[in-house]
Amino acid sequence: MADASLRHPTVSSEAEQLILVDADDRAVGYASKAAAHDGRGQRHRAFSLFIFNGHGELLLQQRSSGKRLWPGYWANSCCSHPRQGESMEQATERRLQQELGMRCPLRYLFKFEYQADYRGLGAEHELCWVYAGTCTQPVRANATEVEAWRFVAPAALDREIARYPEHFTPWLKLEWAQLRRDPALAACLSPPAGG
Repeated sequence: MADASLRHPTVSSEAEQLILVDADDRAVGYASKAAAHDGRGQRHRAFSLFIFNGHGELLLQQRSSGKRLWPGYWANSCCSHPRQGESMEQATERRLQQELGMRCPLRYLFKFEYQADYRGLGAEHELCWVYAGTCTQPVRANATEVEAWRFVAPAALDREIARYPEHFTPWLKLEWAQLRRDPALAACLSPPAGG
């Protein structure tokens, strides 16, 4: 396990405007990040990235202890929201660089909707686009966003989630289950040939 390696200025704020969407992912308005996560949450557009190293291990991040929702929980490599006027490709590239200090090609896998409450302090209600990629660059984590990070083999993550589900964010568990049960999507879990 590695500690977060770089201090950076905060890259998002509670005032940041999120894109509210309907069930078909059509934009219907905007709300501040704070308002979009109040109560049971307002459905908003988001993305979730699964970054693998050259050995087929997944990069996990432990969310900052300063996060409002699920602080200190383990999540997938990177998650965030596109900004108004920003394509999903631009948003994923921006956030991967801001949060983990890396660039890598990503492959769109699927999107899904979920809602999850966090201890009466707010909720996620996202229509989330899920991507995967392989990257051999070093991780340069933004310590304002990432408490710690580590690489884990898929089978080891399966065991950890089964044994300690309370250590992981709800979206990681939902997305990982989808990746693991769908053979068409599972191709991204295989290490590259010769890697």
